[in-house]
Amino acid sequence: MGRPLEKLSALDVERKSKKLPKGRKATYADGGGLYLRVGRPRNEDSLPDCSWLYRYMRDNVSREMGLGPYPDVSLQRAREKAQDARRLKLDGKDPLEARNEARAAARLEAAKAMSFKEAAEQYIEAQKAGWKNGKHAAQWTSTLKTYVYPIIGNLPIGGIDTPLVSKVLLPIWSKKAETASRVRQRIESVLNWATAHGYRQGANPARWRGHLKETLPKRSKVRRVKHHPALPYAELPAFMSKLNTEREGMAPEALRFTILTAARTGETIGAQWPEIDFAKEIWIVPAGRIKAERDHRVPLSKPALAILKSRHEATGGQGFIFPGPKPKRHLSNMAMLTLLGRMRRDDITVHGFRSTFRDWVEEETSFAGSVAEAALAHVVGDETEAAYRRGDLFLKRTKLMHAWASYCESKPGESKVIQMRKVK
Repeated sequence: MGRPLEKLSALDVERKSKKLPKGRKATYADGGGLYLRVGRPRNEDSLPDCSWLYRYMRDNVSREMGLGPYPDVSLQRAREKAQDARRLKLDGKDPLEARNEARAAARLEAAKAMSFKEAAEQYIEAQKAGWKNGKHAAQWTSTLKTYVYPIIGNLPIGGIDTPLVSKVLLPIWSKKAETASRVRQRIESVLNWATAHGYRQGANPARWRGHLKETLPKRSKVRRVKHHPALPYAELPAFMSKLNTEREGMAPEALRFTILTAARTGETIGAQWPEIDFAKEIWIVPAGRIKAERDHRVPLSKPALAILKSRHEATGGQGFIFPGPKPKRHLSNMAMLTLLGRMRRDDITVHGFRSTFRDWVEEETSFAGSVAEAALAHVVGDETEAAYRRGDLFLKRTKLMHAWASYCESKPGESKVIQMRKVK
């Protein structure tokens, strides 16, 4: 004898849907695996939360399949859905898996109407909140509009394959290597998003390792590395002497400080007094202004401290260390470069002094290259090496920066090899 069906009437369902369960929820059987679940209301002003369930056994495991909320799904419609599920089970199919497969097929069918451009716009909108820089979304959109949309923008996201990705990348891969690399990464991200949301299947045709890496030339082979023009380190003492004696004002002080600390322009002009610890003789550059995105401790030499103490008196220890002419604004990022122009040194850049520092360390000292790289706040080595190198070599960098300051302030022609003493 089969299990009784249709135990509930429409009136029973209506009454039970309005009655609060004694516990957190109550379940009422209609028969054949169909149940009405009544739960606590979501807020004080609403009715109990009611929905239909179909319960069944699969491989000796009890499973539940939601059939929709009541009263959106009526008793009669719930019975029809339960009957469909029972038929699938009789045919040896899992009702839940069958429904999921049907939904995936529907999404793939819908993907035929979704273009790459539409998918990219949805991806950008979804990621906006997590991007720290507000300009990031604009850069994404601009890059895709320029290089991607004209070729694959209107094509179905599910049909993007390797030849189409290559068609986008090949024209710019050798001419604009850095841009092409970003374009590839952005196409890959959009396609990953589409796969995760069921709009496409299979491996990502824009992936690099084990795929495009084997067909496109290495970036290092095609890109033109543009180095910042740098002052030869042998000329630095003479340059510093001229800067110290012939130039006065905010820009010269900022440039001297930048050279002495081997800092980037943005790190110097954005510096504020809370970052300076005079007692410990440290400048802590916050992660937001560091390319490596982590706090960077800079040991301060005596000449660097002298500049800071002078600036502290001038500013009263408030606001930016190197303020600009406008209130509450820092020095312009072009001020130091303009100063170099006035000194008739258009052949070098402010950033180039970091290369001067690095060359000096390599040629004139016995400090390890890793110490110099840490002083420059560079991320060295691969992820494995970085995981093992937990410290920032601060003690060794302190000795290095004092040696660098001594060299910067030395008389021209007094260069000598600096030996790094063993750090106790």
